[in-house]
Amino acid sequence: MVQRQLDLLQDEYKQLQEERDNAAKEEVLHKQQTEMVQSRLDLLQEEYEKLQEERDNAVKEEVLHKQETIIVQRRLDLLLVEYKKLKEERDKAVEEAEKLRGSGGHRSHLAFSEFFPLELEQATENFSNWHKIGEGGFGSVYKGFLRNTMVAIKMLQPQSLQGKPEFEQEVAVLSTMRHPNLVTLIGICSEKSALIYEYLPNGSLEDRLACQGGTPPLTWQVRTRIIGEICRALLFLHSNPNPVVHGDLKPANILLDANLVSKLSDFGISRLLMEKNTNTLVYRTEYPRGTFAYIDPEFLRCGELTVKSDVYSFGIIILRLLTGNPPINIAADVEDAIETDSLHLIVDESAGDWPFVQAKQLVNLGLRCAQVRRRKRPDLENEWKLVESLMQTASLSVSPSFKSQLDEKGIPSYFTCPIFQEVMKDPHVAADGYTYEAEAIKGWLDSGHGTSPMTNLPLPHQELTPNYALRSAIQEWLLMHP
Repeated sequence: MVQRQLDLLQDEYKQLQEERDNAAKEEVLHKQQTEMVQSRLDLLQEEYEKLQEERDNAVKEEVLHKQETIIVQRRLDLLLVEYKKLKEERDKAVEEAEKLRGSGGHRSHLAFSEFFPLELEQATENFSNWHKIGEGGFGSVYKGFLRNTMVAIKMLQPQSLQGKPEFEQEVAVLSTMRHPNLVTLIGICSEKSALIYEYLPNGSLEDRLACQGGTPPLTWQVRTRIIGEICRALLFLHSNPNPVVHGDLKPANILLDANLVSKLSDFGISRLLMEKNTNTLVYRTEYPRGTFAYIDPEFLRCGELTVKSDVYSFGIIILRLLTGNPPINIAADVEDAIETDSLHLIVDESAGDWPFVQAKQLVNLGLRCAQVRRRKRPDLENEWKLVESLMQTASLSVSPSFKSQLDEKGIPSYFTCPIFQEVMKDPHVAADGYTYEAEAIKGWLDSGHGTSPMTNLPLPHQELTPNYALRSAIQEWLLMHP
């Protein structure tokens, strides 16, 4: 019986031992599973944190991108608004140019030549720097010999938004007007947006005030005459029922010919005044254009351009010619000199001995024109008698060099035919580069001469080219000096 109990105990022991072994195996498996699960959890945790970081970065980038998108869109919207306004201005300028072409009176449409691009390239040796005589925001100006005439070729920038209307505007103004003190437009090259003018060898008034290239200072007599010529040109521009305002009057846009006669140029931003406001013709814009120190302060403030805007610029130019000083704050400096009775200290001595009365009258005129308030500026019509008398006084003491360019009747010598010694009616340019009366040079050639009447050198050919620019200048001069 005891043995039976022992057997039972032994069986129970084996069973328990087996259960223990099975439990141990299960514990190992459970531990392995736990470790595997933990490892998987660790990987998932790492992946979760990585994804969370990527999400946060993506959110940040999205916010930044959204902000950048908003900024770019705002800039695009502003540029679009500006583009539309500039386009409206361009269209308005072109429309004004067309109206100006059709305006009547003494501003009829005048003939000018159309040149080919190849001609311009040949005249300037493919627009070499050696031929370049000027450069600005509008483009470049080249000197060239074109169809037997020395010319200045102004190349505008057609790719700019303002290039085309400026080209149209300048053609419209200069093709409908002729005046001795406006630069003469000889022709255009539509394909290249080029303007071809008479060549004026003495450069700009700005250059001469700076004595660029070692040129001698302008005398007070010449400066007084130039003031009168500018005044006369402005009266001509402003005299139409729909006046033309130059809009960018400054010494750099006033050119001087061989006799130091001044001519207004650069009419690209000029305006034909059409609107009426309290009996004043105005042009309105949100984008006033011009040159700092010469631009009308009221035009800058309210965007209204009138003939009095040119009067302001004219006043600054008068003060510059008197003092030789830079334009910034020049009116205030001159006023201070008057108040301290030291006007003689700021008058440009390089111009010679200014007569005191003459200088004082010009100073007062300059200051009246350069008033900040438009309503205080004078009408040039009311000032012309004074200006004309000052010109006449200056001409009585004109320098010998200038006198030599006029005959005993006061006629510019280059108006006279070298053969007939009479004022030309139909000037033509010969192969030697000189201009003659058509009848005279044709008679010379028909009589068998193959040489120049001026140099006695052989002529390369016997072709003649009408000098329309000189003919127009002579006709205008004769009208003003009957």
